Amino acid sequence: MPGSALHRSSSHPGAPLRIIFAGTPEFAALHLRALIDSEHQLIGVYTQPDRPAGRGKKLQASPVKLLAESAGLPVYQPASLRDQTEQLALAALGADVLVVVAYGLILPQAVLDAPRLGCLNVHASLLPRWRGAAPIQRAIEAGDHCTGITLMQMDAGLDTGAMLATAVCAIGEQTTAASLHDDLARLGPPLLLQVLQNLPSYQAAAAQQNEEQASYARKILKAEAEIDWGLDAMALDRKIRALNPFPICFSILSGERVKIWRALPVNEAASAVTNGTILRSDRGGILVACGRGQLLIQSLQLPGGKPLTAEQMLNARGELFAPGQRFDWPARGAH
Repeated sequence: MPGSALHRSSSHPGAPLRIIFAGTPEFAALHLRALIDSEHQLIGVYTQPDRPAGRGKKLQASPVKLLAESAGLPVYQPASLRDQTEQLALAALGADVLVVVAYGLILPQAVLDAPRLGCLNVHASLLPRWRGAAPIQRAIEAGDHCTGITLMQMDAGLDTGAMLATAVCAIGEQTTAASLHDDLARLGPPLLLQVLQNLPSYQAAAAQQNEEQASYARKILKAEAEIDWGLDAMALDRKIRALNPFPICFSILSGERVKIWRALPVNEAASAVTNGTILRSDRGGILVACGRGQLLIQSLQLPGGKPLTAEQMLNARGELFAPGQRFDWPARGAH
């Protein structure tokens, strides 16, 4: 019975909790897997409605839904939780706690108040830095040397709740959004289980966020991916890594859209040529003039093809990347 489960969890630290999980992408599914494998009781899984995907635009279930169904868990997919009927249905499950990981829907106050111990959020940054939709990408783009996971007690604000625990992760010179995602996905599940083991104690010691240190990680837009060769090479390197694997930075060369998967900033003297001009092309890479320094492209992709090393690309299309050729770029912010 729900009542007996609530009594056990409130009386004994480490006793199994009745948990509702809410999440959508693969990052969330990895946390759901840890809960499935734990001693806790999952009583319901919320995820976003199936979305059209792929060339055929067929409805596709989220990674969280696929995992939940394979584990035999009840799945709920409301388009919104603002409807009172949905709120009452969630409350009727009798959860101790609602765990939210990249769910993508707003939780109204009625939902936040429904579980006995409230709602927890696993957020992919060291709050209050990088609240919002794209903390992984914005941390790399900004040149942060570290980020991490924050486990937070949710309130009505956007990632503004009290912090229960954190785990730190370094950002290296070659870190991409893909690799940082994987690093953080390894840190999050054990931190979540650690906190759930004695949740009331963590809640009692929760730390408020410093609003003066807050920053906002706005959503990634596809338009951001076009390279502005007027920027310095260090900034372009960070942007390329931040937008890998999505949406992937690109630039137009002789009418062809060239995606740039990997590059290195080169601290050489400023060039006298126009920004975006190819200075050198050889097996080591394709060197392009920037607003400051040069960018050495190491991996790139043409429409209809797969990502290739610079050497492979030059063997196939060397004339396109000959020295003196120039990439177009959105001068003065125009796209």
